Amino acid sequence: MRKIAVFASGSGSNFQALADAVSNGTLEADIELLVCDKPGAQVIDRARKLNIPIYTFVPNTFPSKAAFEQDIVNELKSHGVEYIALAGYMRLIGKVLLNAYEGRIINIHPSYLPAFPGKDAVGQALSAGVSETGVTIHFVDSGMDTGPVIEQEKIPVLPGDTRDTLQQRIQQAEHKLYPAILHKLLQKDTIGGIVQ
Repeated sequence: MRKIAVFASGSGSNFQALADAVSNGTLEADIELLVCDKPGAQVIDRARKLNIPIYTFVPNTFPSKAAFEQDIVNELKSHGVEYIALAGYMRLIGKVLLNAYEGRIINIHPSYLPAFPGKDAVGQALSAGVSETGVTIHFVDSGMDTGPVIEQEKIPVLPGDTRDTLQQRIQQAEHKLYPAILHKLLQKDTIGGIVQ
């Protein structure tokens, strides 16, 4: 069974979707660790209820990004983590993590990349007045949402959509797509390459 860590910064709905998929057997993996950069985040409560180990940190208490990333790598290694799934983790991954887990870090982003990278992709889509946005699962590189795309799904922007209604539909798609694609990647052991 593949050992994964989930990185999250917020409410943890994608973390919960992955944990549920592990529980019901549709994602054959073990979530060994939650990594969170916000000690008060709701995702921590979700992990506690599931008895998943938690590593939290406050970035500005470290002398550098490299320092806190090395601390994270040490923690990941101590749990035998093989792959990382970013699920609403609101930090760019730096060289230390990228080097330690090259080709084994996956992210889910709430837009049809390359449109609307970075923060507030839902708000960006609404402000742009587009007729559709989407969900993208991609490998992580040193850029902001620039890594090779693994899978995408388009989501229509409906007349009268608000941030909440659009985000809800995007999350519904994310919660199905992310566990399914992670399962496929882990089963085929295609981490580090683009799935065709």
